[in-house]
Amino acid sequence: MGDVVNLNKARKARAMDAERAAAEANRAKFGRTKAEKERDRADKARAEKLLDGAKLGD
Repeated sequence: MGDVVNLNKARKARAMDAERAAAEANRAKFGRTKAEKERDRADKARAEKLLDGAKLGD
């Protein structure tokens, strides 16, 4: 026979797992240092400048 499961605790545990996953995604997305953000902005600006400089005409 199977184990007895408290459905309320199982529901809460599943909700906590979802919240932890969302928190991990937010840490990856927003948890960067100022230097990393500036480096990414500079890389993006450099790429746009290179692309705009390679245009043949309007």
